Amino acid sequence: MDVSRNSSSAASTAANCDALMRKKSTDVAWDYAVIVDASNKERLRCTLCGNVYNGGINRMKKHIAQIKGEVASCTKASKEDQLKCKKALDDIAAKKLEKKKEVMNLREEVNVIHESDGFEDNEVGNVGSKKRPYDLGPMDSYTKINPDGSDTSGFKKTRQQNLNDAIWKERSHQVNQYLARWVYEAGIPFHAVDNDSFKRFVEAVGQFGPGYRPPSQYQLREPLLKEEVERTKTLLKKQEAEWASTGCSIMTDAWTDRKRRSIMNLCVNCKQGTCFLSSKEDSEASHTGVYIFDYIDKFIEDIGVQNVVQVVTDNASNNMAAADLLKIKRPNIFWTSCATHTINLMLEGIGKQSKFKGIIEKAKAFTIYVYAHHNTLAMMRKYTKKRDIVRPGVTRFATAFLTLQSLMEKKQDLRTMFSSDAWGNSKWAKSAKGKAAYATVMSMAFWNGVSLCLKVFAPLVMVLRLVDGDRKPAMGFVYGELKKAKEDIKEAYKQVETNYRPILDVIDVKAMGRLDSALHLTAYFLNPFYFFKDSTIQDDPIIMDGVLTCVEAFFPDDINVQDEVINRELLKYKNKDGGFGRPLAARGCETNDDSYDPVGWWSNYGNHTPNLKKMATRILSLTSSSSGCERNWSTFEGIHTKKRNRLDATRLNNLVYVQFNAKLINNKRKGKDVLRSCEATYAQGWIVECGDEEVDPVSGLTWEVIGEATGADEALQPRRCARNVGPRELDEEDFVSEDDTEEEVDEDFEFESDGDQVMEGYGEEEEE
Repeated sequence: MDVSRNSSSAASTAANCDALMRKKSTDVAWDYAVIVDASNKERLRCTLCGNVYNGGINRMKKHIAQIKGEVASCTKASKEDQLKCKKALDDIAAKKLEKKKEVMNLREEVNVIHESDGFEDNEVGNVGSKKRPYDLGPMDSYTKINPDGSDTSGFKKTRQQNLNDAIWKERSHQVNQYLARWVYEAGIPFHAVDNDSFKRFVEAVGQFGPGYRPPSQYQLREPLLKEEVERTKTLLKKQEAEWASTGCSIMTDAWTDRKRRSIMNLCVNCKQGTCFLSSKEDSEASHTGVYIFDYIDKFIEDIGVQNVVQVVTDNASNNMAAADLLKIKRPNIFWTSCATHTINLMLEGIGKQSKFKGIIEKAKAFTIYVYAHHNTLAMMRKYTKKRDIVRPGVTRFATAFLTLQSLMEKKQDLRTMFSSDAWGNSKWAKSAKGKAAYATVMSMAFWNGVSLCLKVFAPLVMVLRLVDGDRKPAMGFVYGELKKAKEDIKEAYKQVETNYRPILDVIDVKAMGRLDSALHLTAYFLNPFYFFKDSTIQDDPIIMDGVLTCVEAFFPDDINVQDEVINRELLKYKNKDGGFGRPLAARGCETNDDSYDPVGWWSNYGNHTPNLKKMATRILSLTSSSSGCERNWSTFEGIHTKKRNRLDATRLNNLVYVQFNAKLINNKRKGKDVLRSCEATYAQGWIVECGDEEVDPVSGLTWEVIGEATGADEALQPRRCARNVGPRELDEEDFVSEDDTEEEVDEDFEFESDGDQVMEGYGEEEEE
């Protein structure tokens, strides 16, 4: 019996060792490989055949896939193992090819050389030539690469293949040094080199050759800026055509800049995406409901009354007053509340409930402690493999959710750190705050609380990602996905009503009058993804009343068309007659994946109901949020810094028009996680104490302190003060001083990506 127990223990130990020597990665090859030596992570052992190879995980994939040439084939790999690894290798090759195509496409877009320029072929190569990536470019004609001083062109013909790589590498390094020097001296953000426009500029300079002179400041400020504005307008012509085809939404918001000037801006959203249209600076006028209505109504006229379906704003009282005026003048245009703003209110309301607030505060106290000391920060990064806990979000709640998710992912690493000898022997383990941090990370009740927070918040965060993104119009999904989120929250509490009822009450109160308008209900009904799964939707009197309201608004003063839609076309959709009854129609709306497009579905199957099809197309092409307009303020603040605050409103408007629209076009093409932020504005409260408090940029005091001292909290608090205050910089004073022998820490916070998915399945609660 002892022998059996010992052998079982040995097997368990071996299994644990193997687990520890596997890298934390989603790469399929780690199912078949372990690291042999912790000091050399490129040396791996195949768990199938036991052979050891150098060269890393890609070479191991070739070993399992039995791809000959670089490594011996695995004799124990099954056909399934081979196919899995071969597919992984093919995927990598496809990604590399796609990236190479993107680079080539960018280069093809640039052509500063024309046949009429009179350059000889040996001076300038043809744009788009397949050989161009391997040539040294037009500058090569002017550079001496032959040490003997022989003819350059002849030398290239006979020696290019032998010297090309070495010369290319050396010359690229020299050019990189000049570029890096400019980046450092001018304070250019490092991520600017990833900008596609910068890559096109580099290609254009290479094609131009030596002697290029950059534009003057005046040229950048005036003629070139105006040319770029006109070019941007040309690029947006496709969106303008979409306004007439499927309708559009107007989004507006107000902002106070660094000079206390009041600015309103206006964006337009359609199925093609969002574009910035205009801004207006008027500090003297009060932004009343009448003022906002007049501003919006002017652009409704410019865009075309027949093209505008809705206006989307937040729920400020002056916006609601403007909405009432719009209903009187233009009853066929809807005014809806921003879904992103509303769902954030839901999440914040739930987060303030005692069961969640305590856990969030404990987690925040823990991260503040870790980030406040160089030694604890260095130790944390050592155990988490240089991955930070804090993840900046676009709002304070987004930061809280992403950071709680990050904590849960690193739970085992953090527990290992606090149970290690390095922690036990440190002076921090004996301090009161150190003991509190230890108690937090070792507490099963704390981790159970984090798990519950994530289970409750995750369904709403998934809705937030849907409505706040630009990947597809969200109006047709808001109501249905919010219903699904409520069901998921019930499941998280195992259908115990006393537990989930307080949470659903918050959701219902915040949604009332905001996310249950006639437009939201009709979009839900006309989205076949929901209706074909549950045809009893048509029996809900509230939903059908919303549908009738929309029909009357879309076809005003035309009783004949209203009659046709309600009494004939709508019945065909309900009964699934004609094209709606085809098997492919049902199959085409089974799955709500990235390829599913309800507007496309109506285009295919709604041809026998032309009026209803037109209405469905316009409704299902709508956004549900004005957050795209609000994100414009980060562009304003980036342009209108303290060093550039003398910009007049016209130039500011032009710069924002170009920059913001370029970002929207690029983000829509590349895709972006809407919760993640590139700056740590809303992460300060998780890094330093009082980091969440809003600060007066003039006095440096928090508004709470100023309000208490003067008794005028509300009078002094500026509108949208979070937009007036830039990110709080991390100064040395924010950290506790330590002795001079401490480990050196790199202070750059490299927050890892959260990906596009909300982590699901947070695990069952642990036993005490």
